[in-house]
Amino acid sequence: MASGGRTAVRTAAPAARARRAAPARTATRAPETAQGRPRRPKGARSRDEVGWVQAHGGAGTTSLVEALGGVDVGARWPEPAKGEPHRIVLVGRTSARGLRAVSWALGALNEGKAPRGLDLLAVVLVADAPGRLPLSLLRRIRVLRSVARVHRVPWIPAWRTGGHPKSPPRQLVRLAGLVGSERLSQGAGS
Repeated sequence: MASGGRTAVRTAAPAARARRAAPARTATRAPETAQGRPRRPKGARSRDEVGWVQAHGGAGTTSLVEALGGVDVGARWPEPAKGEPHRIVLVGRTSARGLRAVSWALGALNEGKAPRGLDLLAVVLVADAPGRLPLSLLRRIRVLRSVARVHRVPWIPAWRTGGHPKSPPRQLVRLAGLVGSERLSQGAGS
């Protein structure tokens, strides 16, 4: 995500800013077509679609695109100047590694290390396992919420086997409203 370096999320507290991480981090490339553009589902509209950006591999962007639509741009920032989506959702898992990757990506975005013109709609955290999160991970999510709108998607067993939930969880329906998706109301998520 961050091309120049790895940073923690900026918060209002000076102590949080002092605990930044500095090692370099390289980005992986998004799934691309032969022309080097991100894969778009059939019927893709325009740069006004939502771009789903994965903070790390296995974040859940493909499942979210299948459920809600938009463009899976992979683990890189889309480039609005080249006609790619300018409205983005940053996706990560609720594991410690996933939350750390989301933090680094938000830091890069806040420091201007992403293309100009990006509009972060939200951070989406997809459950990495069924059940409650440990307190330490909940604390990390609280820090993320201090700098960005955060939506959590619960564990969806049907996604594990490549299926669709019989009835989408309310958190997914709420997310559909945020990104302007009509797929769940049309029954595509069931």
